[in-house]
Amino acid sequence: MADLTQSPRRHWRIWLNSLKSPWTVVVAVPVLVAIFDPDMVGTVVDFSIRAFLNTLPFIVFAVVTIAYLKAAGAEAMIAEAFKGRETRMIFLAALLGGLAPFCSCEVIPFIAGLLALGAPLSAVMAFWLSSPLIDPPTLLITAAALGWPFALAKAISAVALGLFGGFAVKFVASRGFITDPLRSYTTSVCGCGPSPVSGRPVWTMWTDAPRREIFRTSFRENALFLIKWLALAYTLEALLVHYVPADLIAGVVGGEGIGPIVTAALVGMPAYLNGYVAPPLLAGFIEQGMSDGAAMSFMIAGSVSSIPAMAAVWSLVKKGVFALYLSLGVSGAVLSGIVFQMILQ
Repeated sequence: MADLTQSPRRHWRIWLNSLKSPWTVVVAVPVLVAIFDPDMVGTVVDFSIRAFLNTLPFIVFAVVTIAYLKAAGAEAMIAEAFKGRETRMIFLAALLGGLAPFCSCEVIPFIAGLLALGAPLSAVMAFWLSSPLIDPPTLLITAAALGWPFALAKAISAVALGLFGGFAVKFVASRGFITDPLRSYTTSVCGCGPSPVSGRPVWTMWTDAPRREIFRTSFRENALFLIKWLALAYTLEALLVHYVPADLIAGVVGGEGIGPIVTAALVGMPAYLNGYVAPPLLAGFIEQGMSDGAAMSFMIAGSVSSIPAMAAVWSLVKKGVFALYLSLGVSGAVLSGIVFQMILQ
């Protein structure tokens, strides 16, 4: 009897969880537009499909690239950044952070091991700040939605933020304010896990059957992930462009000066979804009046403060270091937005 009563509840929970998928929004939006504004449904759907198809070549290239890096074992290269002199480590960690094919939870055991082995927090912070901002897939998605100048500026900002954070932490640590950053850590399964291959990278991965299987698995998983989130992104962008008044966007984060840039950083922290959804939405915001500097500030602050990125930091370090991470991320986002806006003027 207990099984009979529990089974419907279990099925009900499964059904509710399935509604949380981005596909629910992708399907629901055209239906709702057809109900409340039937004359616009064709325009909204056409906008979303065209935007997605324009990005499709970038999606394919990005998925192939990340699958290749995964199968080759490119994660092993990242550990080399944390050897040698501290200044050298900071530079390499900031640079490689943007190339690391880690997911937000996969980086947790990697960083935990480095901190436990005594790697300086300055280099770890440089990697931690630059890593959520850019990687090969998000670089290509950003370029497709916002253009290569914006994408390259974001990549440069990622490295610059890593350097800024790394040397700031080095200065603070040298004054004795950070003595024991690591909280007690216990491993847990997050879904993606560590790389199945270890040791030196094997760039001719296609000669090894297990690595070919890793490539196929990674290709399939990342393709489904990108398609799902970009379908959501372009659906939301279509709504934004056609229904949100341009004057509203321009009044909040438009115009010149530092005000809109700071506002965008503060809004980006809680509002950010992920690096694949944000570029199309920001393209819509810019079209509606958002300044380029504010868009850059929004994207960088949101990347650093996204839930996966913050969860990775919170799970490993104490509250003071976590607060330092957030303050460095937000201040770096504002500085990046100001510099980018000045370059464009």
